[in-house]
Amino acid sequence: MSLPQKPLLPLGAALMASGLSISAFAAEGSESSKAAVLPTIKVEANAEVEKDGYRATTTRVGKTLQDPHDIPQAVTTVTNQLMEDQQVSSLKDALRNVAGLTFNAAEGGRAGDNMMLRGFYTFGDIYLDGIRDTAQYNRETFYLEQVDVLRGAGAMLFGRGQAGGVINQVTKAPHLGDKGKITGSIGMYGYYELTGDFNKQITDTIAFRFNGMKRFDGGWRKNPEANDRPTLERDGVAASLGIGLNTDNELILSHIYTTVDDKPDYGVSFDSATRKPQEKFPVKYYWGTNNTFDKGTVNISTASFTHRFSPASEWRTQVRYADYERSYWARTPSLTIAPNAQAKICNTPTSCNGGPTRTMDYTTITVQTDYNHRFKLFGMNHDFLLGGEYLNEDSFRHSLQNFGGTTSANPPMFYPYKVNTTGNPVAFNSDTYAVYVQDTVEFIPKWKLTLGGRRDEMRAKYSSLTSPKLNYGEWSTRAALSYHFSDQSHFYVSSSSSFSPTADLYQLTVQPLPPERSDVQEIGTKWLLFDGDLALRTALYHAEKKWERSTDLESTAAILTKKRRTNGIELELAGRITPNWEVFSGFALMDAEILKVAENINATTGVLTSANPDYEGKRPRNTPAYTFNLWTTYKLPYGWKVGGGVEVKGKRYGYNPSGTGPIPTMPGETKFHPNTAPAYMRWDAMVAYEQPKWAMRLNVQNVFNTTYYDAIYDNGPFTIPGQRRRVIMTAEYKF
Repeated sequence: MSLPQKPLLPLGAALMASGLSISAFAAEGSESSKAAVLPTIKVEANAEVEKDGYRATTTRVGKTLQDPHDIPQAVTTVTNQLMEDQQVSSLKDALRNVAGLTFNAAEGGRAGDNMMLRGFYTFGDIYLDGIRDTAQYNRETFYLEQVDVLRGAGAMLFGRGQAGGVINQVTKAPHLGDKGKITGSIGMYGYYELTGDFNKQITDTIAFRFNGMKRFDGGWRKNPEANDRPTLERDGVAASLGIGLNTDNELILSHIYTTVDDKPDYGVSFDSATRKPQEKFPVKYYWGTNNTFDKGTVNISTASFTHRFSPASEWRTQVRYADYERSYWARTPSLTIAPNAQAKICNTPTSCNGGPTRTMDYTTITVQTDYNHRFKLFGMNHDFLLGGEYLNEDSFRHSLQNFGGTTSANPPMFYPYKVNTTGNPVAFNSDTYAVYVQDTVEFIPKWKLTLGGRRDEMRAKYSSLTSPKLNYGEWSTRAALSYHFSDQSHFYVSSSSSFSPTADLYQLTVQPLPPERSDVQEIGTKWLLFDGDLALRTALYHAEKKWERSTDLESTAAILTKKRRTNGIELELAGRITPNWEVFSGFALMDAEILKVAENINATTGVLTSANPDYEGKRPRNTPAYTFNLWTTYKLPYGWKVGGGVEVKGKRYGYNPSGTGPIPTMPGETKFHPNTAPAYMRWDAMVAYEQPKWAMRLNVQNVFNTTYYDAIYDNGPFTIPGQRRRVIMTAEYKF
């Protein structure tokens, strides 16, 4: 489709921007023009393309570069401008802008970025420039241009996955022209961040880009009698070299290096009597110590080559090697021992070390190739996609060695990467091969049909299983019917499926049972308003998942639910209402239900045991009935800009329906009453003064200092309090 055209530049500016020659113009027939001809002056300039505001205009989440408006599936894009205005530093904070998304707390090894989308896990559906990035680590945003969320089953495009959707991080790429930006931020609780973004054109077709970041966050919770508090300390660099930019043969080489040195916060316990976050100790109390740690290093090297046969035909191949190392020891909270006492007294190992200890190393090698071709056949327009992928995964994990004992005088002491000398490590190695094909046919003007299929073959080996070889071969499909009533409107009906063997994600398996299977049906509309500056979308969907696995690495292999579903509706608004007024907002209603609990299976004996059937008909974990987010800014005269927003989530349950015990109840009651994180509403605000070369910005997070809980964990059980009120001042210089 063709988007509405922007107003044309004045003739002189248009000629200059296009690099055309400008000769002296004189009135036709004038004597002066005949007497003398002025010398030709050639002026060349690169007109800078206006940066996206809150509405993204391009994405590769559909395996080809296109406008999100044209994709027959719900897509949410968090743009760089939105992240900057909100002073976002982590992927987790960026995803607060995504309606229908919630956060999991993490134990059992599934720490790092851990989200639910439409009520389903997403840690197996996180990608970086279209390549799997499912390692357990905390992701930053300093090297990201935008974050695309393709909702619904995306396995046909991306490979094995789940029902909620795909989260694809898009990195900043080198471009022609010289440009740089330096930012510095300081804030409450010892917060500071320094970032740099530098692009340098070397030749007419070669450019280099460098991004760097250093961040520290002191945390607002602390031990009441010590200076122990949770902290985040992050560093990173991202460098990329583009060769042959804007030519038929384009090569981009990139490397990302990040480090993490945190003291993790495992929040507060759910009270077993009230089923709410405990109130025995103030929420500001922190159960960890300065000896706890979460350390990690990430190295990701990528080569991407694009050959353009013509404007309508492109072949793109990516090769990546990634290495993710991580080691941690954390303490879980207690309901009976105050944080200060727990820090000083260690009568039992449980009171000293109620959290996991683990070290792990996960490496991947990926080769991915896509061929896109637009052509006309039998009078019908085709957008054809053909691709293949190879993925090797090599994973190792083990517990840490305790060098400190468990007495009151000598509490446990763990060191990063010091592997326990006892016990068996869990090693996992797999090769996955995939081929996929898709065609979008405009069979009648304004009507398009999309059909696609993908075959994945996975061959894996486990060190911890009696039968260590795992073989999976599965199909994933995608189909959609689109109607473009006009360039500004898009109506669609879509259906997609996906599968996940879960072997790579949970490092446990439940063979001989089948892999997880997901099916999603969706009806939606997309509208471009105000000459394309504002995008409005709606979606009504039904998502169903079967054979859902337990996700706790501390447990034995188990089926969480045999069948569950989410019916939902979403509305989203992104872009400019006026040249000075921008908005980004999303609203989601989710009607989720456990349709059937399933059997637990012993990984050694293969014996099935029945789960509690009383969970059937109940709402699944961490799936609120509603979420709402809004962020808006307005430009005032003389360079001032003000903004603000709100994040709203309904109550969320924390429980694991694979358990065989009774359903949690209030004392003296028999009705269903699980651990519950209450609903919350958090308000943020911003004021900025912006000039062409520099800017100052003041962000206030959680303006009303609301106590809320934004992440939950089942088997602890515990919940993580959200950020208290914090003020951050940012200075920015551009050149």
